[in-house]
Amino acid sequence: MHYTEIESDDELSALIASNSVIEQVAFQNRDLSAIPRDGSVRFNDCIFMGCVIPEDLYQGYCTECHIFPQMDVPFNMFPAQLYSSADLYNGYDVGNPGSYKNCLDSQVYSHYIKMGKEAGSIKETLARRLHDHSITDALYGFLESYESTRIVAIMGGHSLLRNDPMFTTVARLSKRLTESGYLMISGGGPGAMEATHVGAWFADQDEKEMLSAIALLSKAPSYKDVRWLDAAFEVQSLYPCSDFESVGIPTWLYGHEPPTPFATKTAKYFANSVREDGLLAIAKGGVIFSPGSAGTIQEIFQDATQNHYLSFGIASPMVFLDSHYWTVERPVYPLLKSMDDEGKYQNMILSLHDTEEDVIAEIERFTQSN
Repeated sequence: MHYTEIESDDELSALIASNSVIEQVAFQNRDLSAIPRDGSVRFNDCIFMGCVIPEDLYQGYCTECHIFPQMDVPFNMFPAQLYSSADLYNGYDVGNPGSYKNCLDSQVYSHYIKMGKEAGSIKETLARRLHDHSITDALYGFLESYESTRIVAIMGGHSLLRNDPMFTTVARLSKRLTESGYLMISGGGPGAMEATHVGAWFADQDEKEMLSAIALLSKAPSYKDVRWLDAAFEVQSLYPCSDFESVGIPTWLYGHEPPTPFATKTAKYFANSVREDGLLAIAKGGVIFSPGSAGTIQEIFQDATQNHYLSFGIASPMVFLDSHYWTVERPVYPLLKSMDDEGKYQNMILSLHDTEEDVIAEIERFTQSN
């Protein structure tokens, strides 16, 4: 059964105005108090998630409906939309890094740690699962306006400094791909992830402006620097975002790493396993692996497994950036290539490059062939 989703007051008003019997509709975070309780509107087989629904309306005019109430937790269990940086950083006072503790992102993380990463409370675990379900629903709703093979991810180390040449390389790549009509996604944190969204932020703007912005960001090169957020907000005030979007997909499991404000949309999860698998699953246009360590290497083999089994109906390119890193420092590429040559892996589209032009050509070649 397909349920129509109602996620705004305008949608709710239009639905009520045109229907006397409402069936198979899912309502998220809506206040139904104003709906008349005179029998003129009835609900059948509907789902209410985090809604305000008067008991007399439910008891008198709802049949076979299901209510999922908002529990007493410091986060919305049923977000209808992806987060913006304004949502996550509401309460942050530029120039006062200590004010981060007032932000939703920090408060949720504090609660997460207090209750335990593996919470013993069934109420807490249920609230987290329902939140993550809603985030996934919102993410896929957002992605409907993009061709699946034009969604490209960049993976890489969270410790990559803003003043590292690789940060600029990743930003340039993301900028050019965004300008070519790709939606860029990442793990949504600092380092190479932030560089991905910085590049998308400056799409269709002069590259000199982006380089100037990166120089400003480099005043606080590491996410551990107390001015890391301030530098980001300073750049955003000087260079307002264009009309281009990008999606960051971070997790509170690594909540000590702040989400980058440069992602225009953020799908933040409690369950890192859902976040990791989902991030790679939607990157049907390919995944670019810039240098990284434990997390990036985990993602490489996770992506390889998805491609091998065609888990999501398509095998997409695995593009490795920096041949020396991936063949000498972390010789993952030779291992994958040998397993592919031996037939241990199937459906692999592997490539190893050192230039932005070659990486972009690899991504575009795949898009054109699909």
